[in-house]
Amino acid sequence: MTGKSREPLDPRILRTRRMLQHALETLLKKKQFDQVSVRDITEAATVNRATFYDHYPDKFALLECMVDSRFHALLTERGVRFEGSCASELRAIVLAVGTYLARMQGPKRKRQLEPHMESAIIAVVRRMLLDGLKQHPSGNPIAPETIAATASWAIYGAVKEWALTTNRCAPEDIADQVTLLVSPIFQLGQTPHSTM
Repeated sequence: MTGKSREPLDPRILRTRRMLQHALETLLKKKQFDQVSVRDITEAATVNRATFYDHYPDKFALLECMVDSRFHALLTERGVRFEGSCASELRAIVLAVGTYLARMQGPKRKRQLEPHMESAIIAVVRRMLLDGLKQHPSGNPIAPETIAATASWAIYGAVKEWALTTNRCAPEDIADQVTLLVSPIFQLGQTPHSTM
């Protein structure tokens, strides 16, 4: 689920969650999210309501988990990692956020999904940044959680603005710009006279 570490799960649990996510994804091609019920989801996934509630407290949690899974799969497919402060790794994350948001644009895009997509994507980026910061401590007096939270929100906010802009620049250009803006966050507080 969103915001939790990725631990190996029983294959049956994974299969059920994938079925539920796929059912929701299919339903969203035909209906608005607010018109989709848990019953619709369980029928499409061919599971009962009790099984649904064993995995998700509600359809909002399912949606966030679905977005989290799809975005994490994109990052994995591209081999995107973050080891602490490397600008090229940070740029790859920014580019992945841009790619994902651009895919969500268009006539099928549902505005009501935005808050759930936003929280899921930010959670994945935050977790990735935090893992990298914790693996390679820098001696920064600012907590890694604060750095990761600040950077993940900044990345998402800037890239979302780009995705909503008509006649926007190329994804690579926005990735360069956002990386330039966000990179100093990782150096703040390292030395009393740090330069940006």
